Amino acid sequence: MSLDVVILAAGQGSRMRSRLPKVLHPLAGRPMLQRVVDAARTLGDARLHVVIGHGAKRIETAFEGQGLDFVVQSEQLGTGHAVAQALASLGDGPVLVLYGDVPLIRGETLERLIEGLDHDRLNLLTVELADPSGYGRIIRDGSGRITSIVEHKDASLEQRRVRECNTGILATTGALLKRWLPKLSSANAQGEYYLTDIVAMARCEGIEIDATQPERVQEVEGVNDRIQLAALERLLQREQAERVMAEGATLSDPSRFELRGSLEVGFDVSIDVGCVFEGEVSLGENVSVGPYCVIRDANIGPGTRIEAHSVIDGAEIEGDSQIGPFARLRPGTVLARGVRIGNFVETKQARIGAGSKVNHLSYIGDARIGRDTNVGAGTITCNYDGVNKHRTEIGDEVFVGSNTALVAPITIGDRVTIAAGSTLTQAVEHDRLVVARSRQVEKTGWQRPKKG
Repeated sequence: MSLDVVILAAGQGSRMRSRLPKVLHPLAGRPMLQRVVDAARTLGDARLHVVIGHGAKRIETAFEGQGLDFVVQSEQLGTGHAVAQALASLGDGPVLVLYGDVPLIRGETLERLIEGLDHDRLNLLTVELADPSGYGRIIRDGSGRITSIVEHKDASLEQRRVRECNTGILATTGALLKRWLPKLSSANAQGEYYLTDIVAMARCEGIEIDATQPERVQEVEGVNDRIQLAALERLLQREQAERVMAEGATLSDPSRFELRGSLEVGFDVSIDVGCVFEGEVSLGENVSVGPYCVIRDANIGPGTRIEAHSVIDGAEIEGDSQIGPFARLRPGTVLARGVRIGNFVETKQARIGAGSKVNHLSYIGDARIGRDTNVGAGTITCNYDGVNKHRTEIGDEVFVGSNTALVAPITIGDRVTIAAGSTLTQAVEHDRLVVARSRQVEKTGWQRPKKG
């Protein structure tokens, strides 16, 4: 039988003090709700139902195209009421209930939780806490069997001493939920319909109740404010840092490492402090990344050295190159082996051949540069006419003098030398020296104007 997963994401999250729905707040670069969805997808071909309320439209827009079934809870009357909104969409088979603000839950834990649901039963995910304040308590009888869950506000002093707590995450069958949820009552301290009340119903009916626990408490920690979100961010970043180190990278300071996507590293990679990796990034063997770099959706080939404060976004670097400091490689940049991109150089939609250099204060956009070409400081490919972009083609072994403007569309042949300060508007054939600048004029006896 197919699995239904109900993810509760309707809460306002008022303690976040934000216009953004709580479940859309990012954790290591992905919305919290996305992390829960991704964990649920590891369970196979499950149908995912997301119960939304506050910020419903923004959530639907953010997850457009992901095949989620959105169910609106117009009034937030408790967890039992929230799950009830999805009843019409559920089958009678296994149902897993998750929370959009519990983002670190792992697929392996959920696999254990849904075991045995080929017949009617109720599986709870519980956790032992040193300080259980605020959590619902798991109440067991003298034989150790679960009899009920009592919310903290409704618990007696004796019950509050119990350290086994409810996480809210559970698995049962759709058939049982359709029988139990209409019977829920709001006669409690909160005036809400508690999903946890189904435990007592299961006990009364003699339904088997089991409990499993996550490997780590952090898997079931929820986020109610930005302080809790920051704590989980640091926890997740530390785990990611340790994984990267285990795969062969040296991190100068693991506490100052930020991964907001995926990162593959080869042996002997070195990453200095304050670096941020976003999207999908791969670093080949012996890549060195200096401090405070941002690398996004890029493949960096082996032996490349990236100096401090460089930004690499959507670029492909074949290897053995040197980048920066303070370089910016924008999407569409492709560097062959041994390329040198120096300080305060920006590239965009540029293919640069093996051994070529763009060392200082230059912009290379919508261009192709051949091998072993040297581009002098202050060179600009003038690729935009105010309406359209145009391409610049530069051949092999070209020397471009400093402060040169290449007005695209333009083609520069092989082994051309361009004099410093030139502005080129026409194609140049192979093996030429080109000078395109005004003649220097000197006047004697000229007096500089003076203030009156």
